[in-house]
Order: sequence, then structure tokens, then C-alpha cells
Amino acid sequence: MHNPLIALQDITAGYGATHILQGLSLSIAQGERVAVLGRNGVGKTTLLSTIMGLTQVHCGTLTLAGRDLAGLSIYQRARMGLGLVAQTRDIFPSLSVEENLLAGQRRGVSLAQAYVLFPRLQERRRNQGGQLSGGEQQMLAIARTLMAAPDILLLDEPLEGLAPVLCAQLMAVLAELAQDGTRTILLVEQNTGPALRFASRVVILDQGRIVYDGAAAALRASPDILHRHLGVAPKDQD
Repeated sequence: MHNPLIALQDITAGYGATHILQGLSLSIAQGERVAVLGRNGVGKTTLLSTIMGLTQVHCGTLTLAGRDLAGLSIYQRARMGLGLVAQTRDIFPSLSVEENLLAGQRRGVSLAQAYVLFPRLQERRRNQGGQLSGGEQQMLAIARTLMAAPDILLLDEPLEGLAPVLCAQLMAVLAELAQDGTRTILLVEQNTGPALRFASRVVILDQGRIVYDGAAAALRASPDILHRHLGVAPKDQD
């Protein structure tokens, strides 16, 4: 791949002395929609955390638009255009929806933009984060990250625990965000059906290594590959 936006080369990373990613190499171009699949505990969350600067990198290089990220803080990486929506959501439960959004705001990004994507948040803008349903909290976590105008959106299992109708709504928002082809989205997801429909490319991890990297369309046409690596066929969810 020529001039990738994100490039991990022979990355071994983890937490303390524990190595989760094992010599992983991955390049992602601007505008790609990449789904990261795999069983529990194989390194999917660690991959996103490593890009964001939340793990210890023992060896290898990680670059963003050609710039080495070694030694850069989470804040510095966010200023370079990285935005992470963690599996834990990490909203502020005692702040209102609007206060949560303003906490992530970057100059030039308005509340109105977030409310266009998530009208439900506008309806609940005076409610505290802790008063929201799980689906509303996930909307808030994504919207707050978008308030920083990231060029690269890292999403860690955003559909976990959500009802099918909310899953469909969130995936529709992600499709809208990716529509113009300028924002890069890296989606970690256990719900394979929506992930495969959204992504242009799929990466499957096993024991901290990439065991499959190819077009999502090819994987949709070969459910045996999914079954071999994940033990399940794609789950359809409308």
C-alpha cells in the first residue's frame, strides 16, 4: 500500500510485561472502512488501544501520515486526528448530555452537528449521562468523540448489548460518516453481520496476529472462513 494513513510494522505491545499483539503489521489507507474481527481475548481492543497510545509498545513502529507516534501522548494523538470510542463508553454520568458533548468539543464543531446525527440526544440534552439508556449512552460516546472532529475513528464494539433497532440506527450513522470517503473508520465488533455489511475490508485476529486480511465482499461470500476463524457464521441483524 502506497503512503498508508496508519501503519503498524512488527508491533509487539500489551500491558506491562504482558505481550498481547505479537509482531503485528497492518496498513490502513485514508477513507478505508476496516472491520476487526476475532474471538474474545485475541487482541482486538489492544490493537485500538495501541494506536491510541494506551498500551506499552515493546518493539515495532507505528506511524500516522508518516509521522512516528512513539512517545506521543493520548492528547497529542487526538490532536493529530485520532478518536477512540471505548467499549466502556466513559461518559460523565453526573454531567448533562450537552455538557458531555461540550467536554469533547473542538473549535469549529457545533452541537447542532451532533444533534443532526443523533436527534435523540437533542431530546435528552438536559438529562444526566447516568440517566440515559445503554443505547443512548453509546450514541453520546460516539457523538462526544465526533465533537473533536477526528479524521480516524476507532470504535470498540459499539453494538454490544444493544437492541437490533439501535444497532441499525448506529450503523446508519457510521455509514453516513463514511459516505464522503475522507474519514477512516476502524471498527472492532463481535456482531459480524452489520460489521461485514459496513466494512470494505476485514481483518481477523487470533492470538495477537492477523490470520485474515481481505475484502469484506469476499468474506461475505465465504462463510466457511468466518466459521473457521470465529466458530460462527455471520449474524444478520437489520
